[in-house]
Amino acid sequence: MASKRAAIYTANTWHVDDQVATDGSGRPLRNPVRRSFSPEYKLTILAEYDRCSESGEKGAILRREGLYSSIITDWRRQHRQGLLKAAVGRADGGRGGPTFSETMRLRAENERLRTKLAQAEAVINVQGKVHALLEEISRSADIEES
Repeated sequence: MASKRAAIYTANTWHVDDQVATDGSGRPLRNPVRRSFSPEYKLTILAEYDRCSESGEKGAILRREGLYSSIITDWRRQHRQGLLKAAVGRADGGRGGPTFSETMRLRAENERLRTKLAQAEAVINVQGKVHALLEEISRSADIEES
């Protein structure tokens, strides 16, 4: 049993935060950085986790992604409370261009204005024809009076 434990602690995949690299080279490890997950990632992992039906599949996902089951529980709670929604496009307040919702609003407004412009052009075209017809009637009336 002691040799089994020793094998676990000397494996390259195992490390203790003693500021020594896993290969034993003595190089200092980087400072740990807290990971943050996007709502899209959380929803993707939750969907994949919930699709698991075989024994061991859920654990394999957690190991592959480096997650704990407690974080899945937290993400489920966030999802139930409506706090976890995938952004369809760029989030509001992001750097750069307009958000997806703003782009869609502008496209809808653009389409509405194009339709309105087409109607106005049709009215102007009809008004031009009516004007030409009235001019013709006026000329023919002047000719008949003379």
